[in-house]
Amino acid sequence: MELELRHLRVLCAIADAGSVGRAAAQLGYSQPAVSTQLRRIERHFGESLFDRGTSGARPTSYGAEVVAQARDVLARADAIGHRPTPARPRRTLRVAATNSPVLSGTVSRVRTRLPGLPLAVNSVYASSRIVELLEEGAVDAAIAADYPGMELRHSDAVRHRGIVTEPTFVALPARHRLRQCAQVQLADLAEDAWFVTPDDGAGWPGVFYDACAAAGFTPVTVHEFLGDQSQLQSMIADGLGVSLVQPTLRPGPHVVVKPLVGSPLWCRYVLAWRPDSVTDEILEALAQSATAAYRDLVAQAPHLRAWASRTWSVTGA
Repeated sequence: MELELRHLRVLCAIADAGSVGRAAAQLGYSQPAVSTQLRRIERHFGESLFDRGTSGARPTSYGAEVVAQARDVLARADAIGHRPTPARPRRTLRVAATNSPVLSGTVSRVRTRLPGLPLAVNSVYASSRIVELLEEGAVDAAIAADYPGMELRHSDAVRHRGIVTEPTFVALPARHRLRQCAQVQLADLAEDAWFVTPDDGAGWPGVFYDACAAAGFTPVTVHEFLGDQSQLQSMIADGLGVSLVQPTLRPGPHVVVKPLVGSPLWCRYVLAWRPDSVTDEILEALAQSATAAYRDLVAQAPHLRAWASRTWSVTGA
């Protein structure tokens, strides 16, 4: 008899099923036909391959070696002509981000958590434009901003969750008359010139002017400014004006950052995404990375930690 692949499959089937009868049923043959086939195979090898009894059929030590070799041959035979499917490259995660200090830390952490994920960042100033990009499918996820009572609006194609809600502080020249104050009244800055960033489509600078009106004044001089933080701080240091800033801002030389009495202005950082293009794994990586990035920023902002300890401390706790 010339040994063929079908003979090897019979041996493997008997070994897997544990009996000739069950193997025959799985192969679609009659039990006598499989028994006859097994005897012919054993004659080919010159000795018994299975111990057969009332409890079934178990490979002999030699039979176990033959069955192992048969499995290897069958696997190789099945692989003939099969080309491995090339791994599909992961689609680049497109992330838009507004002027948020958590961006850098978020991106670096996502790259560490998901090293095989290509990631591209698009800097977009206006949160309203970020929503448009998400709605259009031009980006997959984003870090945007909104304000209490003016939460981010979008269709059901987009979802969002808050990263952190923080108070807005003020940056002053180090020689400013209020430099020694632990906190600054917004009304005490009524005569100062202000650096104010443009409309972000989410409520700014309307919330700033509303807070000024509630404090009883309208800013006399407003410089509309949209540039990098080092340039802004340089102009503040030179005494050209003051500016509302994020409380995690690290003040440069000749600049101090102070909280506002009563915290009249708050801002929320928001993680927004398209659920049809962002998996749960990527979403959690983004959310946890953004939260961790913000914690690092707080650790480097003593003025924010001091404000928090005063604001949220409980007497006797």
